[in-house]
Amino acid sequence: MQLRTFSYIDILQPQTTGFLQTVSPGFMPLEGQASLFVEIAPGIAINMLTDIALKKTAAMPGMQIVERAFGVLELHHEDQGQVREAGAAILDVLGVKIEDRLKPKIISNEIITGLEGYQSQLINRMRHGNMIVENEALCILEVRPAGYAAIATNEAEKAADINVLEFMSFGANGRVWLGGSEAEIAEAARAALNVLESIDGRPFDR
Repeated sequence: MQLRTFSYIDILQPQTTGFLQTVSPGFMPLEGQASLFVEIAPGIAINMLTDIALKKTAAMPGMQIVERAFGVLELHHEDQGQVREAGAAILDVLGVKIEDRLKPKIISNEIITGLEGYQSQLINRMRHGNMIVENEALCILEVRPAGYAAIATNEAEKAADINVLEFMSFGANGRVWLGGSEAEIAEAARAALNVLESIDGRPFDR
């Protein structure tokens, strides 16, 4: 099995939490809880990792997504120790260290200022989070592996007064959409990039 994403979120921010609550088929996380995102290949093996984590800790699963190629698991709990213990159990059964994960690769990073009204309508129709309005700034971030989109969103919200519109933490690439004033979006984008660049791991070879 290949460890692709492995990232702890220390304190889930309000909007990131609310967004996860709209898309989590399992137990919904609450604001302020700790969270862990794990992504592996092949995808079907995520079932075994979920089993190990739940049997050894009190962490609760919000998402278990099994795709053709990748599997994603999100766990959360108010006790950070439980989440970290779950992560340690997963690493142990995989026989790897945290440094064996893939280092995030930023595929694209764009900021659009003075958003037109018709484009804001298109974005608002597809979002699960907050809305964006005409003339605000839009940040679009794409990262690989996809699981790192969650920590990028959480850190962006922690750093600036922005609206979380949408993020996708599974699939070939992770994607983040953020809206707000030009200054706040610039700060949020900087925080998202900084946290992704701070994560160590194996280089992406393809």
